[in-house]
Amino acid sequence: MSGWLVELASVLWILLPVYAANGLATIPRGRGPPMDLGRTWPRDGRRVLGPSKTWSGFWFGTLVAMLIALLEAHLILIAPPSLAIVPRYGPTVAAAIPVALWLPAGAMLGDALGSFVKRRLGRPSGARVPLLDQLPFALLPVGVGLVAFPAVFRPVFASLPGLFWLVALTLGLHVLFNYVGYWVGLKKVPW
Repeated sequence: MSGWLVELASVLWILLPVYAANGLATIPRGRGPPMDLGRTWPRDGRRVLGPSKTWSGFWFGTLVAMLIALLEAHLILIAPPSLAIVPRYGPTVAAAIPVALWLPAGAMLGDALGSFVKRRLGRPSGARVPLLDQLPFALLPVGVGLVAFPAVFRPVFASLPGLFWLVALTLGLHVLFNYVGYWVGLKKVPW
């Protein structure tokens, strides 16, 4: 198989739970308490995160996408060696739990970090901020993963092609999935 296809497959493999968590977080439709519990940031008086970041979305996105990551961990373990072109999250499914939990939880934390920065910039919840809307949810789990789980993340993301695919896929798929989410009524805005 061509080198760039293996790189693309590896990036998609690791980012699938990240993308899933980000999309699944909209399913609770804002029910439940906001993550910032309505608190404001003392320095600017604006909400810490805003009303669209809820604990129900955080946990729903994290837990369901964790199951996806665990399914990936199982599938790669039972795959024939000739098809095992993507990284393993661990030597067993149980050993893969830390990575399987970090990927979606990191995505949710990265998304919340993006909202925090948007509030500090004076942008209201739902306002469009290019790159800040698309990248933090993918960059945070990968950045921490490079340090915390180097055996999984470094072979994929410690190269220019890996970083290229990370940014290109995240920007492109984020736009596509947000429009789909808006079209089916899961999102209030198409970004």
